[in-house]
Amino acid sequence: MADPGATETPEAARVAAGLGGLLGPLRRAVLRATRNAEGLPDLPEAQIELLRALSSSPEGLSPGAAATRVRVAPSTVSNLVRAMSAARLVERVRPERDQRTVVLTASDEALNLLERYDRASTAALTRVVEELSDADRAALHQALPALDRLVTALETGDGTRPDSVSP
Repeated sequence: MADPGATETPEAARVAAGLGGLLGPLRRAVLRATRNAEGLPDLPEAQIELLRALSSSPEGLSPGAAATRVRVAPSTVSNLVRAMSAARLVERVRPERDQRTVVLTASDEALNLLERYDRASTAALTRVVEELSDADRAALHQALPALDRLVTALETGDGTRPDSVSP
């Protein structure tokens, strides 16, 4: 990881500004193309992220653990769960061992939607990537490991890495 006291290079600043300017529009464009391709409901990205977290934990997550996993405030999870419960996407379950607590799980309908989102997203991206030049496809392929390391560095650097925060 870079020394925080070191001066930034003009190249690093250009790359950072370029990434910052592209990530939001890229994320929104992929989501829009995904919804349009499958006729999927207009779920906010925060709801999709919560569904991903819940789907990766079949035993369910406490609201606090869900907030940690999605890296949002507990009150945000509470608001998301309220809306998602009304839409039958999230189920609140009281475990037999402790009726004072609640565990959140993704409903079967939500898991089906998430699978459709993933399938449509992959198909939409595949169509577009196939239309790119060989050089652009190769550049994207070569950038994937660096982007993965960038995510890890950002999560580790600001203390929001899900496994670094205790529930």
